[in-house]
Amino acid sequence: MIMDRLYEAAKVSPVCVGLDTKPGFLPGCLAAKDWSMGEKIAEFNRRVIDATADLAGCYKVQVACYEAMGLDGMCAYADTVKYVRDQGKIVIGDCKRGDISSTAEQYAAGHFTGDFEVDILTVNAYMGEDAASPYYPYLKERDKGLFVLLHTSNPSARDFQEQPMAGGDLLYEQVADAIAAWGQSTIGASGYSAVGAVVGLTYPEAFEALQERCPATFFLVPGYGAQGGTGRDIANIFRRSRCAVINSSRGIICGHQGKTEGEDFVDYIRGKTAAMKEDILQWL
Repeated sequence: MIMDRLYEAAKVSPVCVGLDTKPGFLPGCLAAKDWSMGEKIAEFNRRVIDATADLAGCYKVQVACYEAMGLDGMCAYADTVKYVRDQGKIVIGDCKRGDISSTAEQYAAGHFTGDFEVDILTVNAYMGEDAASPYYPYLKERDKGLFVLLHTSNPSARDFQEQPMAGGDLLYEQVADAIAAWGQSTIGASGYSAVGAVVGLTYPEAFEALQERCPATFFLVPGYGAQGGTGRDIANIFRRSRCAVINSSRGIICGHQGKTEGEDFVDYIRGKTAAMKEDILQWL
């Protein structure tokens, strides 16, 4: 199962490299090429993947960065997710889809088959299980996975996610219980289900509580680097179980900025990836 694969990859490296690539991130050597912007972005991503594949546990690709460039950008998205999978690495489509079941069925087909096929998709299920259930057939039939938004790292997450509910739980805690229930039938050999959750590194204490509450839930953790999270923040969680991959996007793929515009830009990106891996593993 896909979460078994991700769990094994995370034991070697919990680093998830975020290919949330924007035109302004390109080094001069690529920006100057007489190519379309999509071609430049795709080439940048390929070089980043080649330079970091032995250091990264997986990759995450934020679709909004590509949608903003229109058809050219979506070609770059398709090329990127395919290239990651062709290298034998796991790719997470960070699309945060969330809609009624009839629409979600189309999203599921669009992201788990065809040109935009990924291994795991992020979804927003704050509309309820209808927004997640159309993906379920793909979890078993095509070995796919979900990361459901749970307790996110943005500043206004508290506006709704931390509202108290009847019985004393906070809203996100009730959502955590639902995510655990949705994935119960897909628990693999690793002990984790194909329905994981997104929890920000900006709430390490809450993360520890969720780990105890949902022992079969695997986590995608944003908030490292540019958003302030460090390896120390994840240490207590990882000492209990390697139950997560930690994402960094700008902190890695902008590692060359201010240092070089040349072909050696990947050396700086590789260095950032290696430093993140070391920062996390040093506490274990």
